[in-house]
Amino acid sequence: MKFSKLTTALLSSCLALSIVYTPVASAADSVPAATESELIQEVMDIVEAYNLTEVDKSALIRAAIDGMVNSLDDPYSQYFDKEETEEFMHQVDLEYVGIGIKMQYIGKELYIEEVLPSSPAEKAGLKRGDTIVKINGVPLNDLIGDELAGTAGTKVTLLVQRNGVTKSFSVIRKDIATSSVTGKMMGSKIAYITISGFSASSDEEFAAVLKKMREAGMKSMVLDLRDNLGGYMDAALNIASQFIDKGIMMYTSDQSGVLTPVVITEGSKINVPVVVLTNEFTASASEALTGALRDNKLATIVGTRSFGKARIQSLLPISNGDSLKLTTALYLTPNKEDFNHIGLSPDLEVQGKTAQLITAFQVAGMTTLEASGDNHILNINGTPFTGNVGLIKRGNSIYASSRVLAAMVQSEVSWDFKNKKVLITNGAGKTVGFTMSTKEAISQNDETYIRLDSFSKKLPALVWSYNASQNQLKLSVK
Repeated sequence: MKFSKLTTALLSSCLALSIVYTPVASAADSVPAATESELIQEVMDIVEAYNLTEVDKSALIRAAIDGMVNSLDDPYSQYFDKEETEEFMHQVDLEYVGIGIKMQYIGKELYIEEVLPSSPAEKAGLKRGDTIVKINGVPLNDLIGDELAGTAGTKVTLLVQRNGVTKSFSVIRKDIATSSVTGKMMGSKIAYITISGFSASSDEEFAAVLKKMREAGMKSMVLDLRDNLGGYMDAALNIASQFIDKGIMMYTSDQSGVLTPVVITEGSKINVPVVVLTNEFTASASEALTGALRDNKLATIVGTRSFGKARIQSLLPISNGDSLKLTTALYLTPNKEDFNHIGLSPDLEVQGKTAQLITAFQVAGMTTLEASGDNHILNINGTPFTGNVGLIKRGNSIYASSRVLAAMVQSEVSWDFKNKKVLITNGAGKTVGFTMSTKEAISQNDETYIRLDSFSKKLPALVWSYNASQNQLKLSVK
């Protein structure tokens, strides 16, 4: 699949240079030096008067502004015109035009990982696990990544494969506003709550979901902040106050360099064990919440190191209706950790979406756990989640993701490069290996997979079954 990449080039060589000095109406010795704003205007006037081609004055002004902002060497500071400001606000509030699917691209396959409830995709009949072959007649290898974008009311056609059968679906794009907070109760009274972004209403949404979970008898919580790129810090602060009754959420500092604590004084105690899931796309406000729960000793962090954005932007209005998104503060965790460009490290490092989820539920107290699905879909105890069990069928042999298998038996997976073995090590330090040469293990798409009959023989706690007619694998532990 071809995805467009933005590159910037700076041409600084002068291979053939011809200069003609043109006198302009100024005399440096007799006229006072121009102010900064006058200097900018002077340059614009000269460009307009002498440039060989016609000049768009508004384009010059925008280029000058963008140049100022870019000179800050801050990837988070941006100038937005009115339309860009509106689009940015829609993104923060998780509003967009589309068909309501989340896709995953692994190896040479693009498939639907999730279909949003009541979305155009669901109404058209698309299902999670469907493999996308073409979009609007464009084959997978020629897609550039934005084929689903468009205006509301327009049609997009998807050609998909499902259970070996190719089907075509026509879907009408529409305005979609997704909930930023969702929750469901799992076995052992474990509340699974996901926050996909911190919109203007996320704190209210979280309070409502938390209330339902408490009423359902919540005894522990898995809080999923993976792929949460942030949003409004005020929303994160209000959500933190649902966990912390009294304490510091973070420290902030502006141009003065003085650290100021952001204090919660009238919050609530969560009073249940909490597990927070993070990955490399847990950023900004979601990192602030993670750090607050970790440093206040209210949560165990599972997953991978977070993104590393410990800076706060303000959206500042400009007199013409445009906006400047400017970095105005930094923040530290309650323990005064500045993790900018570094990220927050988890308490338990686990690679792989499904393995992270399984581990989080185990830490939260789930005693009976069944993972089922294939190489596209995942169910935990019959409840759908994003992820998969990494099912691969080679002849009569059935393989599954080594990360998933290791998580099921509460072990760690590693790679013995010298002997070409996948190693599984349990909590007691016992290690078993699965060799590539004997096909006990295989590699595909930079991941390793273990043959299930071999795995269960060496680690008999794992129980598995495979339904050939439905191509579904079930994993559980005795």
